[in-house]
Amino acid sequence: MNGTMMQYFEWDLPNDGKHWKRLKEDAEHLKEIGITAVWIPPCFKSVGQDDVGYGIYDLYDLGEFDQKGTVRTKYGTKEELLEAIKALHEQDIHVYADVVLNHKAGADETEQFEATPVDPENRHDAIGDTREIESWTHFNFPGREGKYSEFAWHWYHFSGVSEDDISGEQGIYRIEGDDKGWAPDEHVSTEFGNFDYLMFADIDYSHPEVIEETKKWIHWFIEETGIDGIRLDAVKHIDSHFMRDLIDDVREVHGEDFFFVAEYWHQRYKYLDEYLEEHDYSISMMDVRFHYALHEASKQHNDFDLRRLLDGTLYKTNAEQAVTFVENHDSQPGQSLESYVEPWFKPLAYGFILLSYYGYPCVFYSDYYGYKGDVEYDGCRGEIEVLLKARKEYAYGEQYNYLDHGNCIGFTRTGNDEHPEGCAVIMSNGDEGYKEMSVGELHANEVYVDLMKNREEEIEIDDEGKATFPVNAESISVWVRKAD
Repeated sequence: MNGTMMQYFEWDLPNDGKHWKRLKEDAEHLKEIGITAVWIPPCFKSVGQDDVGYGIYDLYDLGEFDQKGTVRTKYGTKEELLEAIKALHEQDIHVYADVVLNHKAGADETEQFEATPVDPENRHDAIGDTREIESWTHFNFPGREGKYSEFAWHWYHFSGVSEDDISGEQGIYRIEGDDKGWAPDEHVSTEFGNFDYLMFADIDYSHPEVIEETKKWIHWFIEETGIDGIRLDAVKHIDSHFMRDLIDDVREVHGEDFFFVAEYWHQRYKYLDEYLEEHDYSISMMDVRFHYALHEASKQHNDFDLRRLLDGTLYKTNAEQAVTFVENHDSQPGQSLESYVEPWFKPLAYGFILLSYYGYPCVFYSDYYGYKGDVEYDGCRGEIEVLLKARKEYAYGEQYNYLDHGNCIGFTRTGNDEHPEGCAVIMSNGDEGYKEMSVGELHANEVYVDLMKNREEEIEIDDEGKATFPVNAESISVWVRKAD
């Protein structure tokens, strides 16, 4: 079976508390169109009801307690979340939770402790003397009253903060004390000298109490919700040795098939491969470079050489670990990592990731359902549905690439015993094009039509299994055997 993930959220969803209800009602439809796994947004209590979920306050509060001015999260209540997961499981759809372990936000009280202001451009360089500061580091979750866990967080559970209430100054403050400091350089990204610190109160994963509590929490969370996997947010900022220990611990208890995909936002393949190597290539990773290649191709039109799409990507070198995506919540317009794939190119991009042999493709919520914010684009639902149908019924077997032209590329899938049909895919980012490709001698003399309906003609396969397949300008065609 060809697995397909959907990222079932975007940054600008309405704060109406109905998202889990929508997901529950959508479960059967998602099954019908070929979605086999859903990546849900962070489902924990954050700094406010309208927070997308990355300003994490209490990981034990899934929309159950009156905290931060609300019981529900942006997406709904805990009960509604569990009902949505149940509905997806009834359709044999896996659920992957977005888990944010890098930091905590919205503390309940301030504490005073020793800290050193550091240079944001090089976190190893102090830009002031070590001094006593006051910052928001005490989390005791009064609204939860110790249910599920009585653990309280203090300043010594963190490695850095962004503000000093005594001086009123903002910045990056490295917390000082016994065994304190940033994670070792070799365990986090070395951007800015050491990229352990990202935002809010940065969690110190060298602290034994933090390690114990995080492991306790993650087992509780998996058992409480029944999720099938986890998307790990911002791993380049988290001690990789701790992360490997945590993943091993989860799989020891919940099974080797428990799915992990890590988000390491960097375009250089080298860093992603090093992270995969640390994990013995046992996890998946978001193929960030491939996304940027799609973004660049959409901006440059026929100035972009389509043969370069895979240069420096996970897809090209570690395809089994690559989660391929066209867009996500961070890349959409208005976000800090904005790298929007222009609408004209989205059908081509989805054709590439959904019909290729390699990678685990992820469909972005807004590309299917339309964007909710200031983006005037209703998505390409029709095209995605056709491509999902092609993925379910035709995109099987060996893949043969035809990369002899920078503006017109294609590939064929030969089919397998269960799905013998196969398909021929051709796309152009320039003028109308043609390409001779082979679909195999077993398809000799069959008649092929364009599933996308961008081309109206019928193509007959010759005795050797070859044909010349056409494509419109700046378009994609998916050629399959004409139904009897």
